[in-house]
Amino acid sequence: MNHSRLLSFASATRRAALAFVLLGSALPGRAQDSKETLTVPLSAPGKPGILEVGLVFGFIHVSGYGGKDVQVEAAFRPNQNRRSEAAPAGMKRLSSSNNLNLSVEEKNNHVEVSTESHTQPVDLTIRVPRNFSLQLSTVNNGDIIVDGVSGELEVSNVNGAIQLNDVAGSAVANTVNGNLTATFKSVTSGTPMAFSTLNGKVDVSFPSNIKASLKMKSDRGEVYSDFDVDVDKAPGKVTRTTQNGLTRLSTDDWTYGKVNGGGAEVMVKTFNGNIYLRKAK
Repeated sequence: MNHSRLLSFASATRRAALAFVLLGSALPGRAQDSKETLTVPLSAPGKPGILEVGLVFGFIHVSGYGGKDVQVEAAFRPNQNRRSEAAPAGMKRLSSSNNLNLSVEEKNNHVEVSTESHTQPVDLTIRVPRNFSLQLSTVNNGDIIVDGVSGELEVSNVNGAIQLNDVAGSAVANTVNGNLTATFKSVTSGTPMAFSTLNGKVDVSFPSNIKASLKMKSDRGEVYSDFDVDVDKAPGKVTRTTQNGLTRLSTDDWTYGKVNGGGAEVMVKTFNGNIYLRKAK
């Protein structure tokens, strides 16, 4: 896994072999619907897949289950700040602001979920087979929660928390304003991982037998662990850069250490909060 995968969310190509479009207000008599559900059959049931979801407003909750399909439930969350005016005398309202405008596309077990609602929250609750990789992102008005999934997890948020519960495999997860918590029941050996936030704590639990090389930093907090970490006590590295005749010296104030002899790098970072590295119970 490369940490730069976090930058690849927006560049994923559209899959158009099988497309479902749900228009919450497009059908007669459905103008007031605020929820849609869809079951998406996979091209190769029983084999690993990938779920890709990108929202601007709303939360994402993905859970693994024993089925072979992907089940998507989309719920419209009305804008509490929007004023609703009464219909003029003798007239009926025909339109609705509750437009989900949700599309779900599947090709070769790659399921992509997107929405054209860029002004009001659309909350997604999705069930996938347990052996599924995830690429999830949202920006405002929602957390991202993942339960019981095994695969490569790429999770990005801006104004909200990230929770990875009882997952397996590997993860690259980052948010800006929110806590980041993750509990792994097993990890993919030799795969680098990264967990970061700007304002919030980072709390990650790994199996006690994990082999990892740690790189941790909290600018305004502390780093705690119940692992037996072999901390690198060497003085901080000094970096010298020269540009336009000026030389700049900077120190590397990361905390480095090894767990169970070391292994793939696990980077954990926050600016304003504590870091907790725990043994999973």
